[in-house]
Amino acid sequence: MQDSDGRGAPGATDRRAILRGAAGLSVLPVGGLLSGCGADGVANPTAGAGTEASALGSSRVPAGTTSFTIAVLPDTQFYSRYATTDESQQYQRKFGSEPFSTQTKWIAANAADYSIPFCIHLGDLVDQVGKPNQWIVADAAMKVLENAKIPYSVLAGNHDVVTAYDYRGVWDQSSGTDAQRNNASEPYIQWFPASRAAQQTTFRERDSSGWHEYHVFEQFGVKFMVLSLSWRISDRGIAWARDVIARNPTLPVILVNHQLLNIDADAVSPLETEYGKMLWERLIRDNDQIFLTLNGHHHGAAWLTKTNDFGNPVEEMVVDYQMDYQGGNGLMRLYEFDFTANKIDVMSFSPWVVQKPKNTLNQFDFAELTGVNEKFTIPIDFRKRFAGFTRFRPTWATGGTPILPRVREKLLAGYVEPTPPVLVPPRDTQDFAYVSDAYVHWRVADGVQNGAVVQIGDTLPDAMNKFPMTRAPLQAPAQVGDVTWSTDRHYLSSAAGSVRFANSDKVTKRANFFTTAPGAEVNGRSFWSGYTAEAFIKIDKNWTRDNNRWCNILARGINRGSMPGFAGGDKQASPLLFAISSLKELQWEVVPASNSTYPQTNWSGEIMVDTWYHVAIVNDPKTGETIMYVDGAPVLRNIVGQSGMRSINTATPWVIGASWWDGSFVDGFLGQIGEIRLVPRPLTQDQWLTARRAR
Repeated sequence: MQDSDGRGAPGATDRRAILRGAAGLSVLPVGGLLSGCGADGVANPTAGAGTEASALGSSRVPAGTTSFTIAVLPDTQFYSRYATTDESQQYQRKFGSEPFSTQTKWIAANAADYSIPFCIHLGDLVDQVGKPNQWIVADAAMKVLENAKIPYSVLAGNHDVVTAYDYRGVWDQSSGTDAQRNNASEPYIQWFPASRAAQQTTFRERDSSGWHEYHVFEQFGVKFMVLSLSWRISDRGIAWARDVIARNPTLPVILVNHQLLNIDADAVSPLETEYGKMLWERLIRDNDQIFLTLNGHHHGAAWLTKTNDFGNPVEEMVVDYQMDYQGGNGLMRLYEFDFTANKIDVMSFSPWVVQKPKNTLNQFDFAELTGVNEKFTIPIDFRKRFAGFTRFRPTWATGGTPILPRVREKLLAGYVEPTPPVLVPPRDTQDFAYVSDAYVHWRVADGVQNGAVVQIGDTLPDAMNKFPMTRAPLQAPAQVGDVTWSTDRHYLSSAAGSVRFANSDKVTKRANFFTTAPGAEVNGRSFWSGYTAEAFIKIDKNWTRDNNRWCNILARGINRGSMPGFAGGDKQASPLLFAISSLKELQWEVVPASNSTYPQTNWSGEIMVDTWYHVAIVNDPKTGETIMYVDGAPVLRNIVGQSGMRSINTATPWVIGASWWDGSFVDGFLGQIGEIRLVPRPLTQDQWLTARRAR
């Protein structure tokens, strides 16, 4: 007979086996109810979700939910970096806590209630491998799990490996494998050696290189392998991984790697990487035991199902929040393996957001993500999926309820999600918050003709009617048609349109730009009392790292090494770089007025191509902070302890659409630039260009 929910009906003969086994087993934390099995185990359930736990056949012992959760920590690199004194402990100063240890403390505190037998770290423990203080933060966070006796696996991401990271900020994706590394000079091996991994009760082995490890954990009588492979595995490492699986021929395998699956430009669809394809061909497709892969590295989340050589599904998932608000905002995941319902439920949430001071919360704080790739269910018939290599014979729970709903209820109890501000599109081209003391406000004139070529000598007006920009003469191989007027704009910009820069190319040095007139008074103005710089920008959909990295929105036409007392690097560069980095981050690098010795830099997270953004950089001398806001969200990596922006003289032009390097205009922008405004004091958000004029 069938229960109303379709599960197999109970059978009285199995009650003895369940109760007999309970005497010799530890109590498993599933809703606080007892589980157990006989010496010969419990037979497989019927097709569907059937449970032999129902086998008790009587209403006195109801069927239970047999499930557990695995905690997953995506790239924690910025948590480690910005909790250090090197970076002014930005988390602690603003929020009174930091995300990394908050995550591990949450796991430790809730492992029993939510049946968490294991935690998986996806790599990039730190952001800068050569900074010891970042390793101290990561070390302390992971020790929380060790002290609580919560087993975990760890692996090295590209930021954790000396040979994969260049201190200039350039990542070489084809860098040496584990076989070429000098372990004596690798901090990862010093901080997370095999001896530390061996303290985990689940640990089984590291390979001879010391970079890759595997664990075996058991829940409800079912054993799982977690095979963690560090950045850029060698042929020898792959051979070891294959051998590990061969030596454990009955274990379902969760393959963990820092890079495997990527996310496409739509920020939703999965995108396979060459490295991931290599792992598929050489390790995954002919190893039926690998049923699930997890990786970080690529910013966002996606899910791809592939079919292996045995005709079985392999679920590949990427998750990485480092480019989200506050470097990830403490977001992590739980994967609930529900043997009863034949599924894996996924929850993406932040234990840090719910404990942040209420007065710090804004519209970018989410306690739980509910998007299509953040909250979802993976259907999996465990018995059928594992049939090719093992008999699925779990110890069925006699009670309990699904875990993630309980996590959600407790997490959100008392938490009120911030109300996003009301953003009102402009009523006309003058519907913006006017600031009378702005130095300049460059914006496209009314009546612009969409697609019309901006001729050499044409002007980009200054709404303050003081210092217009002029399109500069061509520098080969640039052409007149590379710059056009456009009616396309950010929906909160009141300007009639934008300037479109096309065909810019770093390799061929093709660049087009506007400059202020020689001798214009604004060229020599410094910002001693702070400043607010605003811009509306959109990167062209054809932007590539090779051709367009470090393309500039705004700059100054002079070597910063000419500034009195300057002792920093790249003396040939401009004293202002408002650019798009090689990772599509917004860079604001400026020589402060308070200290002209070294440049200071703000960084955003990754921004998307073909998407309009409003960017505001606000420097407040009272706080000594320079904060970058992207569409209203304050970024994590800000300037601390400096104020103002330094100039030299009126011979130093402002530049839109390119930068400056030792006498030449370089690094042309590819995309569209809308309004740009410079104000010599900090403004509040109700005074920005995204706000409307007083009625």
